[in-house]
Amino acid sequence: MNRKIILTDDGSHTVQLDDSKEHYHSTFGAIQESMHIFINHGFKHLSPAIDNIQIFEVGFGTGLNAFMTYLQTIDKDIFVNYTAIEAFPLDKEIYSELNYHKLLKSGEGERMFALMHDAPWNQLFFLSPKFALTKVQSKIEDFDLSNKYHIIYFDAFDPEYQPELWTESIFNKMYKMLEPGGIIITYCAKGKVKRAMKSAGFKIEELPGPPGKREITRGYKL
Repeated sequence: MNRKIILTDDGSHTVQLDDSKEHYHSTFGAIQESMHIFINHGFKHLSPAIDNIQIFEVGFGTGLNAFMTYLQTIDKDIFVNYTAIEAFPLDKEIYSELNYHKLLKSGEGERMFALMHDAPWNQLFFLSPKFALTKVQSKIEDFDLSNKYHIIYFDAFDPEYQPELWTESIFNKMYKMLEPGGIIITYCAKGKVKRAMKSAGFKIEELPGPPGKREITRGYKL
């Protein structure tokens, strides 16, 4: 899989798949997309009511969503147990050049971002006393569903590129993985995706999207 770093409109990096022109994040701005969708409409939507948050991410990718979630735990009375699944991890020559820690100002940003990527796969790793990370190298179809989560960041590639990840069958798995009252948040607002989510049992909410995107989707497990 050939991958290269490109610059997005907000100055942050994303990764492009050379063979398909598919990107890991919006070219309108990787950081602003992640903040708008996964932090503001995902993490912050539930965090005031829960101080021990279980998060599952579909598509660890560049680590941006995980890193931005980790930053939310600094100076806050919140513990996050973060599990991310990724079938094809980035090589060190790629992730070591990403510029997120330079733009997201934090005292130990560079070290913590590197530590997040260098952490062993398929093992629980404490990035800090407030943030536990488990990176699972697997396809979502093969993932063990024994744990329960409060939030799912569904950040797979576009349905046109990975249609097998946006089916009713997959969303049935996501529904079972959530605690009652839990949410799933995704950048995708295509009709067929929302129909698959509804068929799996989710109550759907359409939300304004970040720059370059009209809508995003949040689903609730009632």
